[in-house]
Amino acid sequence: MRIEIINTGTELLLGSTRNTHGSWIGQELVKLGLRVQRQTTVPDGVAIEDALAEATKRSDAVIVTGGLGPTSDDVTREAAAKVLGVELMEDEAALRALRKFFEVRKKPMVDANLKQAQNLVGADVLANHNGTAPGIYAPPRLGGEPSCAVFLLPGPPRELYPLFHEEVVPRLRALGGVEVIDQVQELKFVGIGESEFQDQLDADLAKVAGLEVGYCARLGELDLRLIGQERAIAIGRNLAEEKFAEFLVCDDGASLEAVVVRTLAKAGKTLATAESCTGGMIASRVTDVSGASEVFTHGFITYADDAKVNLIGVSHETLANYGAVSEEVAGEMAQGALRVSGADIAVSVTGIAGPTGGTEEKPVGTVCLGLATREGVETFRELHPRSRKDFKLQVSQRALDLVRRVL
Repeated sequence: MRIEIINTGTELLLGSTRNTHGSWIGQELVKLGLRVQRQTTVPDGVAIEDALAEATKRSDAVIVTGGLGPTSDDVTREAAAKVLGVELMEDEAALRALRKFFEVRKKPMVDANLKQAQNLVGADVLANHNGTAPGIYAPPRLGGEPSCAVFLLPGPPRELYPLFHEEVVPRLRALGGVEVIDQVQELKFVGIGESEFQDQLDADLAKVAGLEVGYCARLGELDLRLIGQERAIAIGRNLAEEKFAEFLVCDDGASLEAVVVRTLAKAGKTLATAESCTGGMIASRVTDVSGASEVFTHGFITYADDAKVNLIGVSHETLANYGAVSEEVAGEMAQGALRVSGADIAVSVTGIAGPTGGTEEKPVGTVCLGLATREGVETFRELHPRSRKDFKLQVSQRALDLVRRVL
């Protein structure tokens, strides 16, 4: 079933309002065994009519969000009426619901609100229990054009989401007629890139009957998306785990920091951090997770050399002999954080974020990490030549993954 979404609103194109409808609707449709084929964002005005005219020619169902309010730039109803070749008429049930909405709240209803009681002739009014703009459903014309179902939905999420579940889902389920719904599983990997999957896994996954494979790469992460029936997904997952088990973080969409927090909790362990080049980003990511207070004890931001010495006991001699960006200093930072905090695990980072400060021996992007436990300390030296912002994110990613791995 070809489903298209048209999001309306000049504010979406100006960037003042973030467009989240497409991703949310897409996720809901997958649960029905359906998928979005295309998504378009248009400004208020005549562009809505143009986009709807195009979409109804190539789609089985079009979902339009926004433009059902009482103001002059809310013209989605009018655009749909023109495209579908029908008249607008006042719907008595919609008008009663509108008046009741204002009566309950003891507010006057102005004349501008009357347009929200307008409905397309032959269409269904979709009750909106959370706002003044009802939705509209125009079923596909039997034997006529366009043979496409059209849903007009309010833009505010608090109105759109419940209305979608109550009114749109049953109609789409009937239109789609999907009896066997494919499952979707996403496996999150950290520390490995798309090219390695392409080289070692793609050919094997392509041989699995009934399995659709997709990738989504982010900085320091890769999601492997498997779509199909349970058996096909299980085969695909087994193939991925055989090759890359050590890089697999989760299969439930959780962030790396969330995985670290829940794994610490399960193991009954606590964590401390000592950060220089990341400026507290690792600690911030950990404490973004609910339940972090049970497992996170201390976050030391030792940006200056004196802070490294005074807070966590890095020696002046080590700093003088090896420099702040060195495995030796990273090791002492981790050990010091472990000792001072009393935690079970401590991770440390010290590096050159750039764009200045690099040398031939230690170029911009150099980072040294330390991982200390009661059994000892390990250190690592790596190079991540990225922008300052991306460098910090990549280093925090690597540090959290070291903690995950030791757990």
